[in-house]
Amino acid sequence: MQKPTLSLMRSTGVVVLAAIVAACGASAQKSAVEQDASQAKPQASPSPKVVKKDVPYVPTPQNVVDEMLKLAKVKKDDVVYDLGCGDGRLVITAVKNFGAKRGFGVDIDPDRIADSNANAKAAGVTDRVSFAVQDLFQTDLKDATVVTLYLLPEVNLRLRPKLLSELRPGTRVVSHSFDMGDWKPQKTITVTPGGQRLHLWTIPAKTAQSTGATTP
Repeated sequence: MQKPTLSLMRSTGVVVLAAIVAACGASAQKSAVEQDASQAKPQASPSPKVVKKDVPYVPTPQNVVDEMLKLAKVKKDDVVYDLGCGDGRLVITAVKNFGAKRGFGVDIDPDRIADSNANAKAAGVTDRVSFAVQDLFQTDLKDATVVTLYLLPEVNLRLRPKLLSELRPGTRVVSHSFDMGDWKPQKTITVTPGGQRLHLWTIPAKTAQSTGATTP
């Protein structure tokens, strides 16, 4: 048997080495392609945060806004709070057209608060009104002398104990359309044109019954 020559062994080694290099290169190229393909896939964007709303947004017509403020007899010393302020039109009107000292609106929807701030800027009243993204049930009401509402019957009923316990006696509460159950309004009017009903209450002196407290 003829022994392999040194030249033949070298040639064979070169061929084997070339095959190994080629295989490694192909494997690396495949990994790079797979990585590029993975990176090219569209990444799932985070789902937008869903705002839980107790009340749908329905803008109050401007003539109804005016009548609500008239019913509350808003004057220059008043601080007007609008719970569920939407685009801010009520507190803006209160300070701009009725001379209220200050207005404050809350809404749980950030888009509505952005609208409110833009509208206040356009009306030139940013020095006297402010707005907050806030749950109306968490709002501190102690500074209000007038509170306005356009909510729903069940929300009004849930809010009623808070109004009675936190608002000072003499504070006026005006609700667009909906009442407060067995807490009867002292006055109800119908807006014309439009037919909307507006209800007015005045916070009474604090008693155990009005605040929901129990007597000893």
